[in-house]
Amino acid sequence: MEKGLLEKTGKTLPEWIAIVKKQNLAKHGEILKFLKSEHEFTHGFANFVALKSRESDAASFEEADLLAMQYGKGKENLKPIYEKLVSEIQQFGDDIDFVPKKANVSVRRKKQFALIQPSTKTRIDLGLKLPGKALEGRLGDSGRFGTMCTHSVSLTSLDEVDEELINWLREAYQMAD
Repeated sequence: MEKGLLEKTGKTLPEWIAIVKKQNLAKHGEILKFLKSEHEFTHGFANFVALKSRESDAASFEEADLLAMQYGKGKENLKPIYEKLVSEIQQFGDDIDFVPKKANVSVRRKKQFALIQPSTKTRIDLGLKLPGKALEGRLGDSGRFGTMCTHSVSLTSLDEVDEELINWLREAYQMAD
């Protein structure tokens, strides 16, 4: 996006951030409106500059801070479930990336195969990419994850990270090759 912004507008991201800050616009929608109406930005570029100028995108935070935000405010009790998932997944191979975002952690090999999201104070939703796999037992449809995943599993306790779940994760990992 940053390279495209320079090519499309002739200005760098830091230059656009300075322009936005000079306007003293605090809200995301105000920044979008300003960039679209005054500078003929497309929505994508306006959104990119707005997020960067407000430092509200995931890339503006350290990974540890993103995790602290996800597992703070009453969700601290879910962190051991997250840590166990990470520990089990790491055993599949050394080609796995854990990419924290604001609301979840994307788990990738060559492509995303799982998504770990503390959805409530008592539940982690684990999204899995298992195309063609039948729904069975606690392996439900993607629901809240939409097309990012094909299936989901709700986890409320550490003992639910069991052999069955690990096998589904391993299968999703293998399909992501």
